[in-house]
Amino acid sequence: MAWIVGVDTGGTFTDIFAANPETGETRCVKWSSTPDDPSRAILTGIEELSRLHGIDLKEVTALAHGTTVGTNALIQRTGGTVAMITTEGFRDLLEIGRQTRPSIFDLQADAPAPLVPRIRRLELSERVRADGAVEKPLDLETLPSLIERMAECGADACAICFLFAFLNPEHEQAVRDRLKELAPDLRVSLSSEVQPEFREFERFNTTAINGYLQPVMEGYIDRLADGLAALAPNATLGINQSSGGLMTAETARAFPVRTALSGPAAGVVGAVHVAKQAGKPNILTVDVGGTSADVALIQDYAPDVAPERDVAGFPIRLPMIDIHTIGAGGGSIAWFDIDGLLKVGPKSAGAVPGPACYSRGGTEPTVSDANLILGRLGEELADGTVRLDKEKAIAAMMPIAEHLGWTVEQAALAVLEIVVSNMVRALRTISVERGHDPAEHALMPFGGAGPLHAREIAAELGITEVLMPAVPGIVCAQGLLVAEAREDFVASRPMVLEPGCEDSVASEITALAGRAQEWLVGVGATAENGRTSLVADARYVGQNFELRVALGETPMGQEPDVPSLKTMKEAFFAEHERAYGYANRNAAVEIVNLRLTGLVKGHDLNEAGLGEADGAPKTRGSRPVWFNGDAPHDTAIYARPDLAAGSVIVGPAIIEQLDTTIPIHPGDEAEVDRYGNILVRIAS
Repeated sequence: MAWIVGVDTGGTFTDIFAANPETGETRCVKWSSTPDDPSRAILTGIEELSRLHGIDLKEVTALAHGTTVGTNALIQRTGGTVAMITTEGFRDLLEIGRQTRPSIFDLQADAPAPLVPRIRRLELSERVRADGAVEKPLDLETLPSLIERMAECGADACAICFLFAFLNPEHEQAVRDRLKELAPDLRVSLSSEVQPEFREFERFNTTAINGYLQPVMEGYIDRLADGLAALAPNATLGINQSSGGLMTAETARAFPVRTALSGPAAGVVGAVHVAKQAGKPNILTVDVGGTSADVALIQDYAPDVAPERDVAGFPIRLPMIDIHTIGAGGGSIAWFDIDGLLKVGPKSAGAVPGPACYSRGGTEPTVSDANLILGRLGEELADGTVRLDKEKAIAAMMPIAEHLGWTVEQAALAVLEIVVSNMVRALRTISVERGHDPAEHALMPFGGAGPLHAREIAAELGITEVLMPAVPGIVCAQGLLVAEAREDFVASRPMVLEPGCEDSVASEITALAGRAQEWLVGVGATAENGRTSLVADARYVGQNFELRVALGETPMGQEPDVPSLKTMKEAFFAEHERAYGYANRNAAVEIVNLRLTGLVKGHDLNEAGLGEADGAPKTRGSRPVWFNGDAPHDTAIYARPDLAAGSVIVGPAIIEQLDTTIPIHPGDEAEVDRYGNILVRIAS
């Protein structure tokens, strides 16, 4: 029997989800994370998976992993010591950057210091023109002296970033080859490989980040791969990319910058899987943990992909699932600002000391304390393995109540209203501000705290349906099992869409198709599970920024169709109208980049469905729960394992399970589907 395993590493827990695609069986384990070396928790958790569920680890054929190692290294500035070699005269480009401010109204706020300080930014004489022709030949005579300077600075990685290297990479390749001879232990990143597109600052910065992360990620992946080989010798290791697709461990070693949003991206992929089970193509997701909330938009079972994102204040220009993150979670602390107004977050109690109710030393009022005071959380979590102290929660919340002159329950409701408003604002950013009506979507909450706040979020946005996954706490790990293998290929060749450009467009697409086909063959794809997807980055001539325009998919082994000029223009006009509300069909349009993505279908889990309900679900008692500011409701408590396909619950009710708690508000109706997902219809 073959098993596949998905592993998502969080700050508090490492989630391990195993599935047998043949039988539909699934197993899961939550294990305490080991932030000093996340691979230890993964390997120990896999052993625990085998011990608890009797899985022979020799039968594990694949392990897919969403990692936060790269993200944490950027946030904490714990990467390697990276140097940069660039075109003579351009060493300060990395620091000059763009004319944008971290905070537009704060004149004292500085942009983050570059990861490569000026002393480690070195110059070589060379120059390539904007048409790819060599203006000044590369001078390698001074390279030995640059290597000495890098050694003096203790550099263990080097980013090579030349002007227009995305058009002609020969100079970067020549420097790399010489570095391999003269400094074989130095890790090298080429901008023409990491991010072969125009816009020098973004390309230089992305390449510098790649070099900065290489020493950290190499060691981590090596430890994980070695430990996995010893435990599960037949398992391949895949690492999730920020774009939501898997790459090999070798690719992750070479391009660790692709993992900048690896963990949150896995959650969105898992959400797509749940959405398909429920037949809900348009979804807004909100993934709420202890410290932060990640929100994303899914349209027609596909997440939005952004060409660039800021991570820890650094712009990274690579395809990434468009995820917006705010400081709002179960541990978010309620406090009064200097203006006397009540705020919630972004400061968090985290796992240590944690919310006051966890009795780990926390004394400040948090969102979790508010939920416990209101009865939405019970005093026992995780099947009784975690006990919460309501008296400590009340003691922490009392100063807020006294300051406002309210009861402690009213203060707790106010805390929840504020944290919900923060999440609603984030969801509007990725929906309303981008031309999408939230009311045309269902809301999918996951993470441990997501279901607790979903109903209020939905009501604020005019959403009438909330889709609760069967196991909200392991959606990220589940997503890793169904994630596609993915590799992106790009040609950065600005071309105005006018008669005469057809041959150039066709030539670029053909070249990209050859590279994609070679990759698909290399990963063992077939015509049944492999395909390519063509996208153009297009804009009006004179615009600063471009839109991504989908131009169709092609099965593996077939040449992609070259779209006509009319087809490309009309696709751009439609996307421009959707994004901005208008399109000028008489204006000139240009393509900036052509992208061809190779994709290999993920695993089909064939999950076993629930049995049909033979009557009303049984309750496990009741307790008073505050759903609004009037009075508590006597509320029935249900256990998730007691629910069957077709079970219907009308609120007020609370559904408790190992990894989360789901409040069903008065008048709302919750129905369980055959996969264990719960669809909540909000009362009008």
